[in-house]
Amino acid sequence: MQNITGTLMLEDRIVATIVNGMITEFNDDLLPLYLKRTKNVEGWIAARAIDPHRTNSRLLKRALRLRTTDDVNTALAVNAATITDRYWFKPEGSNDVYEDIRFKENYFDQLALRGDPDSFSCKPSRTPELTNTGSFEKCWKLIDGKWWMYKSGNSDELFSELFICRLGEKLGFNMAHYEIDGQYIRSEDFTEGAKVNFESMKSLVDDDEDYTNCFRTLISVSPELARQYLELIWMDSLCYNMDRHTENFGLLREIETGKILSLAPNYDNNIALIARGYPRDVSRENDGLIRFFSEFVMSCTEAHEMYRNMNLPEITAKMIDE
Repeated sequence: MQNITGTLMLEDRIVATIVNGMITEFNDDLLPLYLKRTKNVEGWIAARAIDPHRTNSRLLKRALRLRTTDDVNTALAVNAATITDRYWFKPEGSNDVYEDIRFKENYFDQLALRGDPDSFSCKPSRTPELTNTGSFEKCWKLIDGKWWMYKSGNSDELFSELFICRLGEKLGFNMAHYEIDGQYIRSEDFTEGAKVNFESMKSLVDDDEDYTNCFRTLISVSPELARQYLELIWMDSLCYNMDRHTENFGLLREIETGKILSLAPNYDNNIALIARGYPRDVSRENDGLIRFFSEFVMSCTEAHEMYRNMNLPEITAKMIDE
């Protein structure tokens, strides 16, 4: 347990008082979902840090003169603030307010994205890259006052992400919108500058991505959330998304009340479709992902009934061609 003492803030409201890594007082309505469930402050902060296994993560820390490889201290270097929510940590004795710590620029986007050597000449400054999670090289770019996520990948990964986005939009699903920009793919921040707080599904279920577990957890909060989850994993099964896990889908919460509003838009489909090549059996008659989905729907009574009444859209050859 690290010596973490101060206050967990939501903008300029105190959400929790923390002494030596322990929560002593808190506002239950506004507390992050992970902390509601676990009260593990160190774990919550560490989960907000950039993946240390990314090559450009190591370069970034070197350029910023960070002496630590520890996830907690990496995140705390920017008050554990992120682009997609308004939570942050205020250490004991600090007079900072949210306006002081929120991200207003990013001089290290090219270093995080592609290992740009010129970034080492930039003066160390606050960058959202220290809390930009995920295993792919990526960055946040501020363009005309809006944050965009840029992500690298090979041509098949970029195609798969883009195609699934367009197909989902044709079907009327809630999709994060992707577009190609040069050799990268980009998507505008779906929280629109943290007008809502995003929290990953890991906040509720840790790493247990089992369909039944996720569905029952969500239906206990709201049947509508469970229905949105069925749409998500139906689309995953259809588009051969092998990599849906509890850190690449999640929930949107209201800033003022903490109310859970909906699932976040469908994003992170770059390890799907043809990203890892074509399956031997393109007819998919004995397909594992389809079987996993079918077995779940048939074994979970609530999911079966909900699925039967969903009236999912038809996918036509014309739609695929378009």
